[in-house]
Amino acid sequence: MSEDQIKACIEACYACAAACDHCSAACLQEDDVKMMAHCIALDMDCAQICRTAAAFMARGSGFAAALCLQCADVCDACAKECGQHQMDHCQACAEACRQCAQACRQMGAADQAAA
Repeated sequence: MSEDQIKACIEACYACAAACDHCSAACLQEDDVKMMAHCIALDMDCAQICRTAAAFMARGSGFAAALCLQCADVCDACAKECGQHQMDHCQACAEACRQCAQACRQMGAADQAAA
C-alpha cells in the first residue's frame, strides 16, 4: 500500500473517531438517552478502535492491517446502528463510519495481498 493510501486511511480513521465522539455527546443530549445507549456505546468503541488503528498505521506496526480489518467491522456495526436514527449527528456518524470501513478494508486487503 502506498504512503498516500496509508495517510488517507489514517485520516479516515481520525475523521470517524471525531464523528463518533460528536455523535455520542449529542446522543447524551437527546430526550430519550436510554434509547440511545447502544448507539453511544458503539460510538465510543468505534472512536477508540479508529484512533488505535491510526496509531498502528502511523508507526508502521506489523499488526496494523489486521487491526484495520477489525476496525472496519466495528465501523460497520456503528454505521448500521447510527443509520437507524434520523438525527443529523447519527447520519453524519454513519457516513464517516462507512468511509472509514472502506478505507480500512482496503488497507487490510492490500497487506494480505502483499503477504
